[in-house]
Amino acid sequence: MSNAHHKTSRSVVLREFNKPLALEELDVTEAGPGEVVVKVEYGGVCGTDAHLWNGRLNIPTPVVLGHEGLGTVERIGSGGLTDANGDPVAVGDTVMWASSISCGSCVPCRLHEEPTLCERRSTYGVNLTVSDAPGPSGSWSERMVLRVGTSVVKVPAGVDPSAAMSLACAGPTMVHALYGRRPVRLGETVVVQGSGPVGLAAAAMAQLAGAARVIVVGGPEARLATARGLGIGDHHLDIIDGRDPESVVAEVRALTGGYGADLVIECAGAPNALPQGIAMARRGGSYLVVGQYTDRGEIDINPHQLVHRQLSLLGSWGFTGAHLVAYVNLLPALTARFDLKCLVTEFPMADCETALRHVGAGTVLKAVLRP
Repeated sequence: MSNAHHKTSRSVVLREFNKPLALEELDVTEAGPGEVVVKVEYGGVCGTDAHLWNGRLNIPTPVVLGHEGLGTVERIGSGGLTDANGDPVAVGDTVMWASSISCGSCVPCRLHEEPTLCERRSTYGVNLTVSDAPGPSGSWSERMVLRVGTSVVKVPAGVDPSAAMSLACAGPTMVHALYGRRPVRLGETVVVQGSGPVGLAAAAMAQLAGAARVIVVGGPEARLATARGLGIGDHHLDIIDGRDPESVVAEVRALTGGYGADLVIECAGAPNALPQGIAMARRGGSYLVVGQYTDRGEIDINPHQLVHRQLSLLGSWGFTGAHLVAYVNLLPALTARFDLKCLVTEFPMADCETALRHVGAGTVLKAVLRP
């Protein structure tokens, strides 16, 4: 496929926090060795993007937004390319890519074996500015250049691209949490706090992993109804629309024979979810915190509850390329059981601010932009 007609790209650029986003025409650099130019078909809209727009995360600007994406390969740099599964990549293939590249040489990478904690991690749509070559470097763009070291994986045949995008960030985030931090064990009772994409990913993966029962605590009711209709979770408790949180905690304990859950997974992102989640876990159980991605303040926790009830408290931060590949490889099983496509609401790229407002208000489950 010739590049002669594709030397520029319309892209969404964040120049100032809390200001209108700009739709700009940017140059598309040539694909060097190990690089790939993709025509973006879907750019995911994540809650993190709303935080970036609002200035709640300290990032350099100007930056092309979008750290989740799916697209078609247009150009491959010299030397060719194989994907993360070892399969050759060709022009025309549908691929997804990891949002970040770890440096491999800092202490967390080389000594602690924790690339998600990399001190020099490059992340598409977050800390690669418009002036950083090669580019554009965000998925809210007609075209995007994937750098050397990016984990690229072909989407399995038969998987709807829209369904793949439904959990594009939440899915690999939960792969990391439920594989590397605290796996679901066969026959366990699992409580998931939160019914957004991360919460639904947690519940669906817990079911695939062999949980005997999954209780979703979230809201509003429309989201719980969607989860119920898809078969994601066995019980769905609304803690948002006017219910007293203590009564919801009591209902969780009643559903678990008065003991509490073996594993509670926090995916709500609200600080006050933590003491509630601790109260939902059984003695000797585990509490896995995933949703606190931005600093939203302090919360009081009674340390006696951790000790007396002998709880394991763990955090899980982000994901790596390996987790993205595991999510993509899991898609045939996920989409065979759950109709993930119905979670997705599409917006034209020019309506990115509208999509962000819907995500911030929780009126859509998963927004994606179509360049």
